[in-house]
Amino acid sequence: MTPHDETDIEHTEAPEIGAHRYTVMSVAGLTAAVLMAVLSVLPAQFAIGGPGPTYDTLGEDADGVPLVQIDGAETFAASGELRLTTVSVGRSSSELFTMGPVLRAWMSPERYTQPEEAVFGTPDEEEEFDEQSQVEWVTSQEAATVAALEVLGEPVPATLTVAALSPTSNAQGLIEADDVILAFDGQPVATFTELTDAIDALQPGDDATVTYDRDGVEGEATFALDDDGAGNPVMGLYIDPNFDLPIDVTVQIDKVGGPSAGMMFSLGILDKLTEEDELNGAHVAGTGALTADGDVHPIGGIQMKMFGARDAGATYFLAPVENCDEVVDHVPEGLEVFAVDTVDDAYAAIQAIGAGDTSALATCTAP
Repeated sequence: MTPHDETDIEHTEAPEIGAHRYTVMSVAGLTAAVLMAVLSVLPAQFAIGGPGPTYDTLGEDADGVPLVQIDGAETFAASGELRLTTVSVGRSSSELFTMGPVLRAWMSPERYTQPEEAVFGTPDEEEEFDEQSQVEWVTSQEAATVAALEVLGEPVPATLTVAALSPTSNAQGLIEADDVILAFDGQPVATFTELTDAIDALQPGDDATVTYDRDGVEGEATFALDDDGAGNPVMGLYIDPNFDLPIDVTVQIDKVGGPSAGMMFSLGILDKLTEEDELNGAHVAGTGALTADGDVHPIGGIQMKMFGARDAGATYFLAPVENCDEVVDHVPEGLEVFAVDTVDDAYAAIQAIGAGDTSALATCTAP
């Protein structure tokens, strides 16, 4: 407005309303600014997650020791990288941070923030979680070794012991913990994969006959298979397989936990055990929990893991197909993501990537 306009307006009631509104807005803005300033210096009881370190399962540590070392079999040099990815979580109980970082994490597509207790639970629950995470880290390496060997056509014998029964299992009262499974529907099962394949050939509700050893005495139990909730048949038995592995695999990484590195461990083992140069120099990262029979299961934090992969220089990423809903529309620029359901899928993917022809590989698409 011109000075003349301002003079005319001063003789009406409008400037009083406008001035009052301006004052209220100024006070509100000042209050918000003060509040933000206070929040930015007050300690915050939150956990902040983001991309964690990545580890090349084909690489070496600072002393030149392979991160995945194999003894008992001939190994071959490999080019390229196969990086397992992690999520790094900071917590206010162990490192002091304020609302400033919390707000920045909340607004960033590469971070997440939640109340600390929602992530870690009570101190007792957190300790239990950490212990379980380490157990899963170790068992994932064993499962990865078994899966890799079976991809190469070398079945791994196992003693299949019942660890526990589901409360809803139809085997309740027939099968007991510590029973050793010998056969399924009359066919001997010498490996974990043979047992899971035999179960998968049936439908929920079908009767199955399990032959077992109980304290040296053989017995049989016939019962109906359950539904796992997704239409797949299950016995309702928790099996603890004791594998007779022909090779020893040692992982030189001690700052990571959980099962989500299993797939990348298995790919690293496969690459080292084969003379073929699968990657041909390509840099691939990925994530996925892996069962001993080769199934890739979904994991948490995949969006942050993709950013971590990009930051580590990977140009390809392997994601569990069941994580695809979290992948779509969240892929960092410069990263190409392929969806896998089994370790066979993942192995075929790195071979295709190395060959420079990925046109047949599955990708994550919007539902």
